[in-house]
Order: sequence, then C-alpha cells, then structure tokens
Amino acid sequence: MPDPSAVENVFAVFADLREEGRELDSLVGELPAADWAKPTPAPGWSLAHQIAHLHWTDRASLLALTDAAAFAGLVEEALKAPDSFVDAGAEEGAALAPAELLARWREGRAALDGALAAASPDAKFPWYGPPMKAASMASARLMETWAHGQDVADALGVRRVPTARLRHVARIGVRARDYAYAVRGLPAPAGEFRVELTAPGDAAEVWAYGPEDAPQRITGPALGFCLLVTQRAHRADLALTASGADADRWLDIAQAFAGPAGPGRTPGASR
Repeated sequence: MPDPSAVENVFAVFADLREEGRELDSLVGELPAADWAKPTPAPGWSLAHQIAHLHWTDRASLLALTDAAAFAGLVEEALKAPDSFVDAGAEEGAALAPAELLARWREGRAALDGALAAASPDAKFPWYGPPMKAASMASARLMETWAHGQDVADALGVRRVPTARLRHVARIGVRARDYAYAVRGLPAPAGEFRVELTAPGDAAEVWAYGPEDAPQRITGPALGFCLLVTQRAHRADLALTASGADADRWLDIAQAFAGPAGPGRTPGASR
C-alpha cells in the first residue's frame, strides 16, 4: 500500500506544475497576435517558439505516460537528428496561429495533468534519458516551464516574483551536478557538495543539500541558483558564493536540463 505522505507529496508536485503553467499563461494569454513574434533571449526563438517547445515536450511527456510505443517513435526521430529535433519541434508549433498554439498548449497541459494524476506513483515511464516516475516527470516539466517562462518574462520586460516552487528546480540542479561534468567529457568530483540556498520570501528559510561538513560549498539565493542551472543568467550577475575549487568550477558548467551543454548567458545579459 502506498505511503499516504508520499502520495500527498506527489500530488503537491502536480499542483505546483499546474500553478507554474497558469503563471506563464497569464503572461501570454492576452497578448496581441503580433507580440508572439517578439524575440526572446534564446537565439532565433520568439515567444511563439517558447510556448511551442513547451507544448511539444508536454505532448512527449503525455505519450511517455500513456503510449510507450508512440513515445519510442519520438525517440527514434530524435536519434536521427539529435542536434535539430528540439528546434524543429519548436519551429513547427511556432508556425501556427497564436490563438491555435495557445489553445493546443492549454489542452496539452490539461491532458498531461490528468495523465500524471492517473499514473501509479511507483511506476517508471520511458524518457529520453533514464526512466522516470510521474513525480520526477512533473518536476522536470515544472523546471522547463519555469525556465522558458523566464525567457518569456525577459522578452516582455516582466519581473516575476519567485515562489517556493523553485525548490523543484533547485533540487534538479543539485542532482544533475555529475551530469553537467559528463556532458562536457569531464570527470565529476568524488565527494558531495554542500548547497545552502535562501528560499524566496521573508522567512529566511534555507534549502540545504549534501553533507553539512562537505568542504566544497555553494551558498546564495535560490532564485540565483535556479537561474544559473537553467542557464538563464551568468554567474557573474548572481549572488552565489563558491567555497572550494571544485564548487567554483561547477558554477561555471552547472545545468539542470538534459542534452548538450548550452552556451549559457553572457555577463551583463541578465536583468
């Protein structure tokens, strides 16, 4: 029988994902059609590309949860064009009329929400990397929705208020430490790091990861860490402190997302 507290935590992740989607929807839902062509900080990507990418990935997640054979077909397509399939999916969606793209994104979010809620908490589902449980998939979708939402907010000149939902992004960023090294062909440090992040809000809550006595340490605001690991800001523009050479190196290469290492943002490009 599932642990009731674990099931409750799973549904809390789903609720946070819904809320993250609603927040981004509030930024784009009433925009004039012409504004969807506005460029975002991602080179070559407009607002429409950002939403189209999220819709495309939501659809892939839905298939992973509900139709393993169809999802395997998506993986085969990705393997044929590993360097272009993400951009191709965004381009296809961005070519739609903004009203149609918005409607499809909303419908896809609702369908994925239903599939996540219906999934067995202990089952693992296929993905482009290792299989994931529904809660991990929801966390990954929240991370990506938040990150691409930051691109949208930057393009629109909107400063978003950080929320406790960032804990999902921060956790993925910490857990993805070794991947950031592997994707660059570098050996990961042997020991764990201590990461202490000041949570958003006025309560001075700290989100801590890793052993308390770890010599390699990262400290600073959770928002800054999340911007760093999603490569939405350069470390030079963030109030993050590294203690130890390995921790300092990690801040140069950290990434929370799967796939090739991105170019990141240049210093001064962050708002």
